[in-house]
Amino acid sequence: MGRLQDKVAIVTGAGQGIGLGVARALASEGARVVCANRNKESGESAAAALIKDFGSCGADARFFQTDVSSRESVFSLVEKTVAAFGGVDVLVNNATPTGGTSRLEVMEDAFMDAYLKVNYSAAFWGMQAVFPHMKKKGYGRIITMCSLNGINAHQYTAMYNGSKEAARALTRTAAVEWGRYGITANVICPFANTPSWQGFQKFDPEGASRILNGNPIRYVGDSEKDIGPVAVFLSSEESRYVTGNTLHADGGGHINGVAWKFELPE
Repeated sequence: MGRLQDKVAIVTGAGQGIGLGVARALASEGARVVCANRNKESGESAAAALIKDFGSCGADARFFQTDVSSRESVFSLVEKTVAAFGGVDVLVNNATPTGGTSRLEVMEDAFMDAYLKVNYSAAFWGMQAVFPHMKKKGYGRIITMCSLNGINAHQYTAMYNGSKEAARALTRTAAVEWGRYGITANVICPFANTPSWQGFQKFDPEGASRILNGNPIRYVGDSEKDIGPVAVFLSSEESRYVTGNTLHADGGGHINGVAWKFELPE
């Protein structure tokens, strides 16, 4: 306990799913966590729960309503975090759009642009905003949530795949450029029981069953218990010599690939 005592962490999209699980895991180790979320109700609820459940561990939490598709909103988030807690040690780029598929040949620009804004540009802006604070302190941890969808180029999700792979390249580049300042930058590709996964189960139950049966550990990960501890490690002093890596917190699903085989009409 207390591995992140006095560390300040920003988690985007912390109102549900992986973001919420990661925020809870960080708080359980004593971090002061900023829950950045577009939806006010779920963001406030997340922050209140962190204080209630982990205040005794030294944790604290704030909710700042944030639209990560807006550069101004992202920079304001970091400014508010520094004003509230005196700095920022950890940035978790987690927020992502959910839902939607399209054949590449008919995909609309607006669909692609929306994913690029949230998955890539938001991470870019967030990194720029936290950099001077991390550089000054000589300590920083950047974690970007990406996806096996992009690494394996799963069909009909080019907007998601491309934006996630762009964010992965961005994160690895930050690792190269900023390592000299004590800043590490790593990627997690998770598989967890999120609202997106639950939606996919309803959309294609047979496909979801194939994916699960092909997973070596044979269960869908828990955001707090299976993904959160990986983020805790990457946020801690213990990971100071780990940077530029992509960690698959997916029960081994990446080893032989995922059975992503549904079809869309032409």
